[in-house]
Amino acid sequence: MSCDLFIFVGEKSADLHGEKIIEALKKHSPSLRISGVGGPKMRAAGLDCVLPMEEFQVMGFVDVFLALPKLMRQFYFVANQIFTLKPKAVLFIDYPGFNLRMARHLRKKGYQGKLCHYICPSVWAWGKKRIPLMAKHLDLLLTILPFEKNYFANTGLRVEYVGHPLVQRIKEHNYLPFPFPKDKKIIAVFPGSRRKELERNLALQLQVCRRLKQDDPDLSFALSISDERFRPLIEEIVLRQGWKDNVQFVPQDRTYELMRAAHAAIAKSGTVTLELALHEVPTVVTYAISPLDLYIARDVLKIRLPFYCLVNIIANSEVFPELFGPNFTEENLYQKISSLIGGTERKICQASCLALKEQLGDRDASTEAAKYVLQLAF
Repeated sequence: MSCDLFIFVGEKSADLHGEKIIEALKKHSPSLRISGVGGPKMRAAGLDCVLPMEEFQVMGFVDVFLALPKLMRQFYFVANQIFTLKPKAVLFIDYPGFNLRMARHLRKKGYQGKLCHYICPSVWAWGKKRIPLMAKHLDLLLTILPFEKNYFANTGLRVEYVGHPLVQRIKEHNYLPFPFPKDKKIIAVFPGSRRKELERNLALQLQVCRRLKQDDPDLSFALSISDERFRPLIEEIVLRQGWKDNVQFVPQDRTYELMRAAHAAIAKSGTVTLELALHEVPTVVTYAISPLDLYIARDVLKIRLPFYCLVNIIANSEVFPELFGPNFTEENLYQKISSLIGGTERKICQASCLALKEQLGDRDASTEAAKYVLQLAF
């Protein structure tokens, strides 16, 4: 038994990337035999799955620690599968803690095929020691942020920018009707997708929305529910703020519809901010962080960047105002979002979003990634 290409993913978002890459690979080379570790989307796309991705989904330091024996068994199982199947190339997608160790292990044990990693670890924020290790073990690195290639300029590693997957995802999205209020400016709120994020961000965000409503009664407010498991918690926080009848709840599968309708937004830091920028929605980015987390980030991990919002990092300038840690206060958020609802700062922000879209380009990242993988080994 053998295969041409082995793909490994370890989390839900990577399964989506893997699905698109498999589709692109099959389109160019229908007879390509692809095995690996993948989720439901990759399996449906034709992956010969040796182990389901769901086996690797572990969250939090404690859970990871408790799962270490299992993860180690899985690590060596995957490695043995690669040596048994003898693929011409292995494609790792994201999940760098596991995947970069696997690349090193395969090389140490004599694997002679090509090793490619798609979606660069955040070496520009922390983990710069990974750069020489990646250059030593990988044959190709495919990046989704245009500036990442510069960090490997002094190494011999081939690095190619393939575009950002969100560009094509938004381009292909089929926008469906949704009952947003007509003839009203909608302020969209994206409080986060995890319990801690919701508990730390949403109440303060709603307090600011209350002030905005007092300033302009014609404003309308819509709140994104990115995970239905937390709808009861969100509704509880909204109820405590006395806002049950003043905010519209929008399910996760209508996120892009909300972004298209939004006049401005308040969003917890994360990928959602890039999606908002690609929809040209002026946004204030918030991130409530505990003093301990702030200490770990700045003083232990030494993460000290001019910007922390992904949009601003890509643009290397303040496209979206960002309020992190002690700067995330009701007054600061009120002032920042008020300035983006109307006036000069709103126009400047929208122009910066357009410039960002041009910077990212309109490449289909999955098609580009598939092309480079085929060039590498086939």
